[in-house]
Amino acid sequence: MSLTEEGKPARVRGMVVFRASAAGGQVSTLIRFTDPADIQGTGLLTIDGADGVSNQWIYLPAMQRVRRVDSNRKGGRFVNSDYYFEDLRDRKPTMDAHRLLGRERVGDTDCEMLESVPVDASNSVYVRRVSWIDPKSLLPLRIDFFERNADQPSKRLLVVKREQIQGYWTVTDSTLNDLASGHQTRLTVGRVLYDRNLPELLFTSRALGEERIEKEFRP
Repeated sequence: MSLTEEGKPARVRGMVVFRASAAGGQVSTLIRFTDPADIQGTGLLTIDGADGVSNQWIYLPAMQRVRRVDSNRKGGRFVNSDYYFEDLRDRKPTMDAHRLLGRERVGDTDCEMLESVPVDASNSVYVRRVSWIDPKSLLPLRIDFFERNADQPSKRLLVVKREQIQGYWTVTDSTLNDLASGHQTRLTVGRVLYDRNLPELLFTSRALGEERIEKEFRP
């Protein structure tokens, strides 16, 4: 994770991400920062239920305790990046009303433009999202996020690089830009491993608070 803003040197952070998808639709994600020292050990656990209800917990080493993230903090910035806590949740398609807006190119790819508007305005910080979907990989190559003004995006996600790993299309380089401030968060992936049968213990508050538990599963 690289954070950049005009006139300042980039701040680079190392991290590992574990993710498990259950047959019933539940998705569990554990993020752990590995460096530099001022953020090392900080972790976020997200459990997205099959019913669309998400719960998040954060671990801050300085406090030495796991703290639940208030559901009202959907628009809170995760570790001062351009990602909100909501952006790190697995949003179910049924939570939005969708419609196709047409086709448009992103780079050299003809994409389907998909508009998504929350069915319940209270469960999202965004009033609207527009995604440019690659028909081949089904990955969004660009996403515009609209917060207060449905005609003016506040953030933009762009996929810089995607590749097939173990048969799965994977985003390995992307940027998320705050269009007002120019601040940017770039995520680059060094190594990916799929189908590892990760244990349920890995996605618990205990593992979040005890870094040693998940170290053996790091790629």
